[in-house]
Amino acid sequence: MAAEYATFGLAPATRAGGVHADGDFQVHRDFMDFVVDGRPLLFRLSDLDAVSPLASDVPPAIFTAQVRGLLLEADAPLPGGRYVIYGCPECADLACGAVTAVILRDGDDFVWRDFAWQTAEHADLELNAYPGIGPYRFSGAEYRAALASLLDGSAHPARRVLLIGARVALLARLAAALRTIGIGADITQDARDVPADELRTYDAVAFGRAVTGEQRASVDRAFADAAVDVAHVDGLAPIVPVLVAQIEHALARGPAEGRLTRLTASAAGAEVEVTSPCRVRLTAYRLDRLHRTHVREVFDGLLEPGAHRVALEAGAVKGEAFVVARTPGSVLVTAVTRGVPGRG
Repeated sequence: MAAEYATFGLAPATRAGGVHADGDFQVHRDFMDFVVDGRPLLFRLSDLDAVSPLASDVPPAIFTAQVRGLLLEADAPLPGGRYVIYGCPECADLACGAVTAVILRDGDDFVWRDFAWQTAEHADLELNAYPGIGPYRFSGAEYRAALASLLDGSAHPARRVLLIGARVALLARLAAALRTIGIGADITQDARDVPADELRTYDAVAFGRAVTGEQRASVDRAFADAAVDVAHVDGLAPIVPVLVAQIEHALARGPAEGRLTRLTASAAGAEVEVTSPCRVRLTAYRLDRLHRTHVREVFDGLLEPGAHRVALEAGAVKGEAFVVARTPGSVLVTAVTRGVPGRG
């Protein structure tokens, strides 16, 4: 069978959730991505908001069945020996669309071929094939070892964040927003009395702007005494979608290479850098003199690899302002400076 050998691996990845400007939300999903020749396979598929079947929040029995299927220890779920490689992150319904491929054995090797976008029981390769993706031949030993490692109970648990700040009402809204997108959140004013075993369940701690240096030091000591290393998030503003985005970024799982790698912004414009073709959405948030929040979508489109400049209307970033950049797999946040983006 004509297919060049490729390396196969797995890497933790995140489909960033978030709270949209209109109040709608998208679910946060942690999953294992397929790494082919050292690069996440999802990055080869432009503008695709999807997750692999190896998601951390699926029931253990279903997760195991997905792994067994990829190992060809169970019948293919779709006709023609086709398996779902990436599916809808919200509902996993084939009707929403999925990337599928034929997986088969060739001697001791595993081969993935005939990648296609599929929305019904049968794939139409003439209309919906992915040219240039595959076929890939994987060494049987490497392939089995990578997938079998997922069956030892090491699938990712749900992520949790501890929220600390002076504005209880804001923290309550933030916690509710995080829970809506699948991130556990708890609120406290003092972590000293929290048992060490409970502190070890948190992946991040987020501080409001009113938290004093003494309060922060007390929290840091509590986590240090519990021998747990957590990500620290310094809240940029009392704006729930901005704080959600900051926490999403701090909790992101995945390889060092990400689609969205840099974001800076000034009153003149924003600069964003991506490493592969993907859809990017930029949203500006600002606080007026009465501390009311104003939101404006400033860009939503497909960007090619490289650095890009996006103009910002003066009204969108007047006063204290922030820009959130999102791709299907990552999120970045920056405060709007009064200099030239990328130069301070």
